[in-house]
Amino acid sequence: MAKADTYTHRKNTANVHLTGLEFGKKPPQAIDLEEAILGAAMLEKDAIFNVQGLLKPESFYKETHQRIYRAIEELAVGHNPIDIYTVSEELKKKGELDEIGGAYYLSQLTLKVGSAAHIEYHAKIVAQKYIQRELIRISSEVQHDAFDDAIVVDELLDGAQQKIFDLVEGNMRSETRHVSNILKETIEELTAIQKNDDGLSGLPSGFSALDHITLGWQPSDFSIVAARPSMGKTAFVLTMARNMAVEHKIPVAFFSLEMSSMQLVKRLLTSETGIASTKIRGGKKMIPEDWKILEQKIGDLINAPLYIDDTAALSIFEFRAKARRLVSSHQIKIIFIDYLQLMTGPPNTHGFREQEVSAISRSLKAIAKELNIPIIALSQLNRMVETRSGSNKRPQLSDLRESGAIEQDADLVLFIHRPEYYGMTEDENGNSTRGTAEIIIAKHRNGATADVQLRFLSEQAKFVDDTGDPVTQHRVEPLPSTYQSKMNNGYKNQIETSKQIEISKEFEVQSPF
Repeated sequence: MAKADTYTHRKNTANVHLTGLEFGKKPPQAIDLEEAILGAAMLEKDAIFNVQGLLKPESFYKETHQRIYRAIEELAVGHNPIDIYTVSEELKKKGELDEIGGAYYLSQLTLKVGSAAHIEYHAKIVAQKYIQRELIRISSEVQHDAFDDAIVVDELLDGAQQKIFDLVEGNMRSETRHVSNILKETIEELTAIQKNDDGLSGLPSGFSALDHITLGWQPSDFSIVAARPSMGKTAFVLTMARNMAVEHKIPVAFFSLEMSSMQLVKRLLTSETGIASTKIRGGKKMIPEDWKILEQKIGDLINAPLYIDDTAALSIFEFRAKARRLVSSHQIKIIFIDYLQLMTGPPNTHGFREQEVSAISRSLKAIAKELNIPIIALSQLNRMVETRSGSNKRPQLSDLRESGAIEQDADLVLFIHRPEYYGMTEDENGNSTRGTAEIIIAKHRNGATADVQLRFLSEQAKFVDDTGDPVTQHRVEPLPSTYQSKMNNGYKNQIETSKQIEISKEFEVQSPF
């Protein structure tokens, strides 16, 4: 039996059990309200448009009502009149008129309601009953599968989470709001931003030039940081995670699928203390002076709200559950994933790598929106970068590995490019490229694309602000203030903070609400 047929068989079996009063109770239902909704839809031509976003044919408990509602929906889609006669004719075309009780049953439905005044309220109750029935059905299926030793527990958990997630996604509807309410919230947000010295609307990365372009990492955004191996992807996002957690006390979660939590902490210690990585990793013995520095610097990391999860081959379902718990219990404000291609997607995509990566990408965007936090995932690039001749080694969107869906789903795509890695020690103007790193903002759904220049300190495995002016495709004015951190000391951007603050005060916006 095919997988889809097996699922349908289980669903039908569960429904049979439920209607057979397996639990000693009648399944949740509201037959009277179902009749009132159908009757009202045939009485008033526009009534159906008030409930289309709330109901679907499966929402009705009686199969007869499902068929009638489906016929009404099809008439509405075709911009046809909706009344007893047109619905009757539509059902006759489908060969279902006699099965629902004929035209007489339709006429009886219209007699049971006076008007469509309360149709939307009735629809909400019917929708709630449907969700209750689906929860009971899913619970019954999970209970049945839990007794089957042939089913792997991980697959059982994934399947259960997927069914619940699909139910939630399929029944979540945002209400239409008047623009005045949205404008009020927008002005309040703009006013709050004006009062901030940093001028950012999102979370700071710790890199002033990058923050200038992005205005910080924005809530609900799904961002990709991509590069070829050994370009410093992990070092880049780990530096940002450290800057946020240590300097700004922002709760950060870091999911590492490639490195263990201890390896990540050793990297953090190297960048925080400046002690050679060979000593931190244990390859060389640390001298007393090293231990003294370590003791002085470690306190900042101990007190930082940084949470690390190193679960290997993390599934998208496990990630969703863990992310929800972290946001709920630790008020996590941003999540990093290292890296996307090491995650596993839904069971039905296994064996089809492009489909699996696409499903993971879509899910991460949905989770970022659901939790209203930024999610930043690392991604590998394909080998096309390496095969390009000459100095044309700069990555581009078409180099994203395994799936075009990543480019489509991401709100922000950043590439890391270090010319020195390819043996290019000078740029076209003869300037040295040693230690330089370009952060290429190749896609920015809500802003400009640009190139930002940083410094990469390979011995300490960290990125810092560049000493010179940021290299960008668009000429930009400096931020009113910068984010200085201990990791960025020695690379301070010389900005006249006080002058910029005075200028910004002249443009303070007072909320009219």
